[in-house]
Amino acid sequence: MKTVAQTLVDWLKIEGVEVIFGIPGVHTIELYRALPGAGIRHVTPRHEASAGFMADGYARVSRHFGVALVITGPGVTNALTPMAQARADSIPILVISGVNRRDTLGKGLGYLHELPDQRAVTKVLGPALHLEDPQALPGLLAHAGRALTSGRPGPVHLEIPLDLMAAKAPPASALARPAAPQPDPAKAKARLRLSKKPVILAGGGCRDAGPELQALAEAMGAPVILTTNARGLMHNHPLAVPASPSLDAVRALIRDSDQLLVVGSELGPTDIDMYATGQLPDLSGMIRIDIDGAQLARHFAALTLQGDAREILPKLHPYAPAADGAERAAETRQAAFAELPAEYQDEVRLLNALRDALPNALFVGDSTQIAYAGNLYYSHDRAGGWFNAATGFGALGYGIGAAVGAALAEPSARVVCLTGDGGLMFHPGELRTAFDEDLDVTFVVFNNEGYGEIAMAMKEAGAEVIGCTPSAPDMRALAQAMGLPYTRATESDLPMIVASGKGPRLVEVKRKNVSEF
Repeated sequence: MKTVAQTLVDWLKIEGVEVIFGIPGVHTIELYRALPGAGIRHVTPRHEASAGFMADGYARVSRHFGVALVITGPGVTNALTPMAQARADSIPILVISGVNRRDTLGKGLGYLHELPDQRAVTKVLGPALHLEDPQALPGLLAHAGRALTSGRPGPVHLEIPLDLMAAKAPPASALARPAAPQPDPAKAKARLRLSKKPVILAGGGCRDAGPELQALAEAMGAPVILTTNARGLMHNHPLAVPASPSLDAVRALIRDSDQLLVVGSELGPTDIDMYATGQLPDLSGMIRIDIDGAQLARHFAALTLQGDAREILPKLHPYAPAADGAERAAETRQAAFAELPAEYQDEVRLLNALRDALPNALFVGDSTQIAYAGNLYYSHDRAGGWFNAATGFGALGYGIGAAVGAALAEPSARVVCLTGDGGLMFHPGELRTAFDEDLDVTFVVFNNEGYGEIAMAMKEAGAEVIGCTPSAPDMRALAQAMGLPYTRATESDLPMIVASGKGPRLVEVKRKNVSEF
């Protein structure tokens, strides 16, 4: 019989895990003892938060849950931010940690890495699982697997007490996938058939349902509004509207429709009310599809269908499409782009040029101005190829680690990390991780010597700009210290420079200094 640690690693292998991101510590030695020979690649970041962000980026590209292996106590608390980001975007990541011996828990005895209740820290973000008996390990792993692979996914924390790491445990088997709900689409189909001006709003739940979404849109003659996490679907399609419902032009399209179909979107404010105006159209007549029953209960809808979009959408095809869908979509695209501030229009033009110079690349962003602009309006050419931390939880420092994870998930893909100097300095050490792993990631750093987006928000609010001008390092020297080639680029020559070489490398674009705002 194998140990708990060996059984856990065996289960990860059975479930198809190929890469683990982690920093070893004295509390996880038994887990690391089990790794050699398992056929799982271990990648060492420089910070546990980066391990979580790498697992997130890996999961988004591989379509498999990512795994972060962290130490007890500070490793877990450092992983909280990426867990929260993953929860906001429905990304499955498994955080495995140790925890102190069972006989010491909750007693405040001052053991190394001690927390009063470690599981209580993570359970607000998702399932927090604790192994109390080695015999219960297979069931606990099944619980974790179901949470990661069915329904609305998100982060899961599994903690193993130190006194159980080397204990003997029964073998774990492959996860039995639960049967998906089988909703009856008849009423929804009838409503769609009667619609003369339908509109579809697609969210991240459509990432794997691109062909089904496009086929239904064409059958309905319906414009398709793509939220941030749906970008890359239906690229350049005449029915696609790659623009945020936060824009008045997109809201007008929704308001003027006679049937709204919402597929795989939580309808969160960072997607549909970025400016917090509260002036959304009435959505109560919508038909809503989501894999999460709890999510369907959060907004009133005329009809709800619970299940996988890939299975439900083909069952909704009406008999005759609306005649003017492409025209309505084109008018909305034009009006939405015109609505953007001039500087955001320039950012979108730059994104378009980068995309055209690097077809089918992965664009991984931080909370930085170009990502904010793209989330408002931008059409990517690859499903799941545009993602960032500028919506949802909004974790600054996300981009570097997530880009590393994305590159490991698909080594043949070109990966472009779009970050600012502020976000870069949260986790600059991960540049060296990209070097260690020899990853094709181009880190594009838009350097304005501070937190430009926040400085502009403070100025627009009439507040004195304070705390937004931390100095940036010499990017050439930083790149050299990390072993990366360095290039200084202007915005006009950035697409050519990014397309002409491979990573890991750092490209700096100087911008107007925050102190000049």
